[in-house]
Amino acid sequence: MEKLVDDVLNGRVKMHELEKILGNANSATYVRRKVIEKITGTELKHIGYYSIDFNDVVGKNCENTIGVVQVPLAVAGPLKIDGKYAKGSFYIPLATTEGALVASVNRGCKIVTENGGVRTIVLEDYMSRAPVFKLKSISDVERFLQWIDENFENIKREAESTSRHARLIKIDKFVLGNNVWLRFRFKTGDAMGMNMVTIAVDRAVRYIIENFPEARLVALSGNMCVDKKPNALNIILGRGKTVIAETVISRRYLEEKLNVSPEDIVEIVYRKNLLGSAYAASYGYNAHFANIIAAIFLATGQDIAQVVESSMGFTWAEINDNGDLYFTITLPSLEVGTVGGGTRLPTQQEALKILGVAGPGDPPGTNALKFAEIIAGAVLAGELNLLIAFARNELARAHERLGRGKKE
Repeated sequence: MEKLVDDVLNGRVKMHELEKILGNANSATYVRRKVIEKITGTELKHIGYYSIDFNDVVGKNCENTIGVVQVPLAVAGPLKIDGKYAKGSFYIPLATTEGALVASVNRGCKIVTENGGVRTIVLEDYMSRAPVFKLKSISDVERFLQWIDENFENIKREAESTSRHARLIKIDKFVLGNNVWLRFRFKTGDAMGMNMVTIAVDRAVRYIIENFPEARLVALSGNMCVDKKPNALNIILGRGKTVIAETVISRRYLEEKLNVSPEDIVEIVYRKNLLGSAYAASYGYNAHFANIIAAIFLATGQDIAQVVESSMGFTWAEINDNGDLYFTITLPSLEVGTVGGGTRLPTQQEALKILGVAGPGDPPGTNALKFAEIIAGAVLAGELNLLIAFARNELARAHERLGRGKKE
C-alpha cells in the first residue's frame, strides 16, 4: 500500500485508477486518504472511521472516495399524522449541525400532536426532464409541436422501454422563438426518479430526432425541468410530490400553555412570511422550510441539492370559525424517494426504517408518498414552532442556549 501511495504522490498513478489497480474500493479509499494526509499534513482519523463498504458505494453514489463526513443525527417527535399514506405517530430523523433546530421541531411536534395531529394530502406526483431543441423556423416549430402530439404513444413506448417503473403521463411544451422545450412528466414509483427519467428521456429524444430530423437536440436538460435551481415553474406546475399539511391549534392551548394568541401567529405569517418574502422577491413564502427538509434529506439519503426547489413552499394561517388557529403549509416541489440514490446506504436505510418507509412500497410508489406526507407534517411542526418562538421573542435566547452552549 505504501508503494502505491508513493506512486500516486509521484504522479505514476492517478487517484481515479486505484479501484481498477486494487480491485477493491475499500483499499482504494484507504490509499487515497493516505495520499491526502501526506499532501495536506492532516491526520484524517475521523474521516477514516466508518461502517460503509465502499464496494457498494463507488460506481453508484460517489467517486474518488477517502472516507465519510459524520453529521449528528437526532429524532423529533412523536408527531401524529393522519394522511392518505402516513397514518400514526412518527419519530422524525434529523441530521443537522444547527443547534436549536431539533428542539424547535420537537416542540412543534408536541404542540401539533396535543391538538389532534396534522392532516396531509399529496396533490401531484411526477418527475420531469426537459430537453431543449432548435428548429430552423417557426413554421418548423409549429409542425414539430403537432408531430409530438400525434406521436405521443410512440414516444411513450420508447421512453418506458428503459425502466419497469417509468410511466410517461404528459409532455408540456414551451416555445421561445425557434427553441422548443419538451417537459416530460413521469411517474417513477418509489424512486425520486431523476436518473430514471433522464435515461427514459434520452431514449425518447433519440426516437424524436430520428423521425423528425428538422429538430436538433441542443441539451438533454434545457433548464425547464427544473432541477436544483430556484424557479417559479415548479411552484406553479409542481415537481416530485406536491404536498399539503394542515392542523388546528386551539386558542385556549396557545394562550394558556404558550402565552400567545392565534392573532399573534397570523400577524407574523402576514408581515414576515408573506409581506417580507414578497418584498424580497423570494421563491416561496415561509420561515424556514429548508431547515427541516435539509435535515431529513441528510438523514435519509435524498439528493441534498434538491433542497433548493423542495423548500420553495408557502405558509398560511387564519382564525377559524371557532376562534382557533388554522395553520397549513404547502410544498409544491418536494423531490423524494425511498429507493435508489443515497437511500441504499446503510445509515440512511436505518433512518428510513425509523419512519417505516425503507425500500419499495406495496403497491409501488406508496412508500415515497407516505414519506412525502411525513416530511410535510414535520415541516409544518417546525414552521409553527418557529413562528411561536417569534411571537414569544425567544429565538435569540434559544440559539444562545442551544447553538452556543450557554446556560440560562
